[in-house]
Amino acid sequence: MLTAGQHKTLTAIRQYIARHDYAPTLSEIAESLGLRSKGSLHKHVQALAAAGYLRITSGQTRGLQLTRQAYEQLHTLPLLGRIAAGQPIEAIPGEDTLNLTEFLLGPDRFALRVLGDSMVDAGILDGDTVIIERRDTAADGDIVVALIDNSEATLKRLRHRGDRIELIPANSACQTQVYPAERVQIQGVLVGQLRTYP
Repeated sequence: MLTAGQHKTLTAIRQYIARHDYAPTLSEIAESLGLRSKGSLHKHVQALAAAGYLRITSGQTRGLQLTRQAYEQLHTLPLLGRIAAGQPIEAIPGEDTLNLTEFLLGPDRFALRVLGDSMVDAGILDGDTVIIERRDTAADGDIVVALIDNSEATLKRLRHRGDRIELIPANSACQTQVYPAERVQIQGVLVGQLRTYP
């Protein structure tokens, strides 16, 4: 387990690398954390390296590198068990974690914010964020991001009908859109969804 200081240091390094695409110096980490002294920061960095979260290349100003373990630790939540959405079940604490990297992230994934209510019956609401896996083909029934005439993108359920493509909403108040297949390009397939509650 990381201490609070180590976790803050690791988070600061990760955020800096995400923004700049290269590692921060100790001074830059200290500045981002609002620290005047680099002494305790140096100890945190050494402890993170000893624990396997960082690799340090000596003699380089920007010699910090995050390990796979660092990314996994930063993108996990405690998985405390199961919860009933029907009849109540006994609450048994779990001992596992949910790896958000495997659940949401990946080299071929991207996120889109949903605007509109054409997919509400599929549980996709206005304002939700959907996670899309980049693909140029999809199976009938998949919820896809479809690009129409290289200009308009929409989130709909896909159905092939010979030389035509049907883009089917999940809302009885909306109409199915039908296009010649050459007018529609599949950009990706829905693999996840995020929603926050006030």
